[in-house]
Amino acid sequence: MAFDRLITKIAQTQNPTVAGLDPKLAFIPSYIKEECFAKYGKTLEGAAAALLEFNKGLIDALCDIVPAVKPQAAYYEMYGWQGVKALHDTIAYAQEKGMFVITDGKRNDIGATMEAYATAHLGEVEVEGETFAPFGADALTVNGYLGTDGIKPLLKVCNEKDAGIFVLVKTSNPSSGELQDRELADGDTIYRAMGKMCESWGEELPGKYGYSGVGAVVGATYPAQLEELRAAMPHTFFLVPGYGAQGGAADDVAPAFDKRGLGAIVNSSRGIMCAWQKEGCDEHEYAAAARREAIRMRDAIREAIVGRVGRIMLENV
Repeated sequence: MAFDRLITKIAQTQNPTVAGLDPKLAFIPSYIKEECFAKYGKTLEGAAAALLEFNKGLIDALCDIVPAVKPQAAYYEMYGWQGVKALHDTIAYAQEKGMFVITDGKRNDIGATMEAYATAHLGEVEVEGETFAPFGADALTVNGYLGTDGIKPLLKVCNEKDAGIFVLVKTSNPSSGELQDRELADGDTIYRAMGKMCESWGEELPGKYGYSGVGAVVGATYPAQLEELRAAMPHTFFLVPGYGAQGGAADDVAPAFDKRGLGAIVNSSRGIMCAWQKEGCDEHEYAAAARREAIRMRDAIREAIVGRVGRIMLENV
């Protein structure tokens, strides 16, 4: 099961974090942009080339200490088909370096359309007898608010291709409570009801560490709900956004982890990508700055986990 592979990578690196690759041209050092624009012109192709070159530098600097990356599809789609190719190439490069890849696409549909999304991002497509993996990510973020009709098509592909999904449950944005915190007739909140469905959907994709192939997105900006959902969802692995630039701290994410120090992976995007700008270092050192920030993040979260549960993840694996 895909999240078994992710947990194993977390154990190998002793690092429960994921680097978000959500690049904007403003985040990219000028020397990279100048080289790409000189080759391809100030075009979508040039912009996409800059994204990919930037990402490769980050991946090279992080692949031995960070288990996973999470490219957000929108930041590539905004540069047209050229940007989408950069997304494909980023996924392939990260996997070549041994990293687990979570595509942050938040896809949401039903039936044959959701099957198409699942095939595109996690599965394989046949072309005149030849089989291809269009993107080949290890996991995909999805919106479950269309109910089971939107999730079932994914479970089949996940089972066949050893992939996983992260379902939006309690998101990190400030207005998430407008809908997700509302109470239902039975007294549950909407986010709690979604969490129960994740537990149920995950029964089809059991994993050897006790976590299923159906994960949940639960934001670091709501630590009380994070703790509540950890207790209520014992078989659901969490993807935790909101650390760093959005305000979440190490102590805020600690409730995402179980008594073994397992159960979650914490994302930082701008904090890592833009570390060189925050440090004010030479732009040629952007990858080294990202590595320094990733190590700071790892150490802070490890300390918070040990402080909460008295141990670090997977000591006995």
